[in-house]
Amino acid sequence: MIINIIKIGNSNGLRLSKTLLQQYNINDTVELILEKDHIKILPTEEPRKGWSAKFQQMNENGDDQLLIDDVLEDESFEE
Repeated sequence: MIINIIKIGNSNGLRLSKTLLQQYNINDTVELILEKDHIKILPTEEPRKGWSAKFQQMNENGDDQLLIDDVLEDESFEE
């Protein structure tokens, strides 16, 4: 696919079609990965998307218990 570089104020930019944006799930921001001979444009994802629902599910299942005590039995605080 060939896309023309367009003038945007004092800068230049790329114009991507609505279809292309929808196909690759690109919304407000993208991640640019600069490599030796090319640039990758990737859709950004929310890093913790869906965590709230998963934590709620863990709580309901009783899976949110500590695996080890937060204070060890042989730990001394008198040093």
